[in-house]
Amino acid sequence: MGTVIRITSPRDGDVLNRNDGTESGAALAIQVQGECDAGSVTVNGIPARVSSGTFTCAIELTERRNTIVAQSGDAACAIDVWWNRGSRPRYRFSVDDNVEFLKDLGTEPGKYPSLFDHWYLAFWRELHETYGTKTHLNIYYQTDGFDLTQMPAKWKAEWRANADWLHLSFHALQDKPDRPYRHAKYAQIAHDYDLVCGHIRRFAGNEVLSTTTTTHWAECPAEAIVAVRDRGIEQLVGLFEIVNGECTTGYYHDLAQCAYCDSRGAWYDRDTGLFFIRCTTVVNLLEVEEVVPFLNARTSTPHTSEMVELLIHEQYFRKELSYYQPTVMDKVRTAVQWVHERGYEPVFWSDGFLGTPD
Repeated sequence: MGTVIRITSPRDGDVLNRNDGTESGAALAIQVQGECDAGSVTVNGIPARVSSGTFTCAIELTERRNTIVAQSGDAACAIDVWWNRGSRPRYRFSVDDNVEFLKDLGTEPGKYPSLFDHWYLAFWRELHETYGTKTHLNIYYQTDGFDLTQMPAKWKAEWRANADWLHLSFHALQDKPDRPYRHAKYAQIAHDYDLVCGHIRRFAGNEVLSTTTTTHWAECPAEAIVAVRDRGIEQLVGLFEIVNGECTTGYYHDLAQCAYCDSRGAWYDRDTGLFFIRCTTVVNLLEVEEVVPFLNARTSTPHTSEMVELLIHEQYFRKELSYYQPTVMDKVRTAVQWVHERGYEPVFWSDGFLGTPD
């Protein structure tokens, strides 16, 4: 039987920052740990300390993507990790299930000389003007009595002028049935994505599109989700919390990987070429008074405190729908005030590298 060697920390796909080591302008110094049944080990050519079947080695990461190779004789283990240089507290607000405000605009365009004459977009602009909030709206292609073919391009210049803080992207074909992509094939995701984003480009311009999205219910097989990667998506947002022994909003990941994703701001899957970003909270699931303590709890570790993804759904804003929550705007304002008061910078995850400058 040959030599066995394994890197246990960091893990393949980890996004590392100053909380994982010592950061200078030129490098991030980290400790690599692992297991080996041999007497000598090197890590990226540096001799490691070996004791009782484990090894430790100090190395420096100097690139955004770094390969770490642990070797003992002919046996080797290689992982890739990412250096999030200059990481700092930052946040984004995303809204899923958007289509009703587009239906308002598309069916009665004369009522809205400006996009921001619509109360919904006016609300998000108010947050931007007050706090600098950047908002990302994930949208459907259709709902009862409306689809995106009815959305005029009359506001295209205005969409483009506000693309520094307001993005649109694909979410799904429509709201029902629930979990439409649980057993999706590549062609289904490709079709729906192209349909939605083709119309976004037509009526709002390329400027509002992003390399980040959330598919409906954050669920999709690995072989299908690469359809969005092939169309330029680099980051997917998921809710990786395990509730009652399961996680059904973590795309294709098993429970162990969901739990790991929930312990960090972001993680990269080399198999699909996608970063998975942890949703910090779904604001509509909380009462107003629960928002602050929940955010405190969900950001209580160095690895969960720097990337905050706030999420809500459009239907909770709509008075004519059964989902309507009269306090929904207060919930949003409370969450935004929380990040603002703690010095979180508003970003898009597509800005630079996960919201930090290149």
